[in-house]
Amino acid sequence: MKKPFILLMLLTSCMVGPNYQRPYIDVPCSYRFLPEEAQGTLSALWWEQFDDPVLVELIEDALICNDDIRIAAANIEQALGVLMTTRSTMFPQFGYSFTGEREKLSGITNPLLKRLINNPASTYEALGTLSWDIDLWGRISRQVESARAELFATVQARRNVILSVVASVSNAYLLLRGLDEQLIIANKTLDTYQQAFEYFEKQYTYGQTSKMTVAQAETQLAMAASVIPIIELQIVQTQNALSVLIGMNPGEIPRGKSIIDISSPNVPEGIPSRLLLDRPDIAESEAELIAANAQIGAARALYFPDISLTGSYGNKSHALKDLFTGPSGVWNYAGSVVGPIFTAGQIEGEVVQAEAERDAALYNYRLTIKTAFADVDNALASREYYAKQLTAQASLVDAAKEYTKLANLQYDGGYSPYFVVLQAQEQLFPAELQLVQARVELLNSLVSIYQSMGGGWVSSADCMTH
Repeated sequence: MKKPFILLMLLTSCMVGPNYQRPYIDVPCSYRFLPEEAQGTLSALWWEQFDDPVLVELIEDALICNDDIRIAAANIEQALGVLMTTRSTMFPQFGYSFTGEREKLSGITNPLLKRLINNPASTYEALGTLSWDIDLWGRISRQVESARAELFATVQARRNVILSVVASVSNAYLLLRGLDEQLIIANKTLDTYQQAFEYFEKQYTYGQTSKMTVAQAETQLAMAASVIPIIELQIVQTQNALSVLIGMNPGEIPRGKSIIDISSPNVPEGIPSRLLLDRPDIAESEAELIAANAQIGAARALYFPDISLTGSYGNKSHALKDLFTGPSGVWNYAGSVVGPIFTAGQIEGEVVQAEAERDAALYNYRLTIKTAFADVDNALASREYYAKQLTAQASLVDAAKEYTKLANLQYDGGYSPYFVVLQAQEQLFPAELQLVQARVELLNSLVSIYQSMGGGWVSSADCMTH
């Protein structure tokens, strides 16, 4: 009766350490700024709603060629290798060895011994080996649990990179198209100011206007000219950023629709509780928490003895030709139990370290969730307020255009000085630039909403990377 019981004890792992339980999370009942007209799901490829084939193509290129995504994929392979290595120690390890030795003994003077003993002598040995660490206390099992969680964390980290890359390409492309539109406005304004300057120069030549008016027109022209190089530099920088995102060398980026013609995606429906499942960074941080929790058990198992079995079976002979024939078989088996008595706090220190890492992972998990809800709230609020800004800015541009038109009419009729026209034009130019910027900000806020909510679209985009 004792032998089966002992065998059962050896083969049954008693897992020490705490089992993981998901912490309680206080989830908001609703998003504060989610509009009533929200529609659509988080599983659709939302960037297609911009209705710009060039943007869709750029995102597809990025999913295939982006180096950050490739790095994240390599990290998954590395974590998989760690899991395979860790898990392998749970099973018996089989191996082999072959040794050949030739030895000469000195100091043998007895004639009888000289005839009986070959000197020098050869010895050959071929063995099959077996070793097995019995995971009685679950130390290896906890390490496997931790490695498996780390693997899942790297998978989620890759999904988070995909989410970030898609959002970054979208934001950069929208910014590029906005800068293109601002450059058009700036060049058009520069042409208008250039014509006005040349007109007043001719008038001054024939004594029909003052030098002050010419100086005002020249100042206005220089102001518009100074804006253009800044916009052109920003275009180059944005194109370079996009090139890196799509895995290409810096260069020209193709264009599709203008920022005015690009469609505006719908605000997606979403409930706060789904955020815990749809955000890759939340899933990653929870996996890190699971891994850290498992390491506590692995550390506590060090208090208990390690039990291992070893054995070998093979042949040994003084002649290589007789190694696998005749009475040359050899075998051995052994068991060992090794445990700590006094370690001067080493094991306790490892347990304390593991518990502290678990606590840090827990706080990071909670912080990640709070940050995620803040991201959604900020994105929804930005969409609401940028929509209001866009409406107000459009009204401002309309009013500035009317003001400029009336100022020109009054100047041409001799009822007001050119300074009034100059003042009106100086209000219209930046207002038009700001209107384009507001349009870009509104579209970017919609990108941020989809990025902050995560969703099934990440998995769809992940499939496009292969």
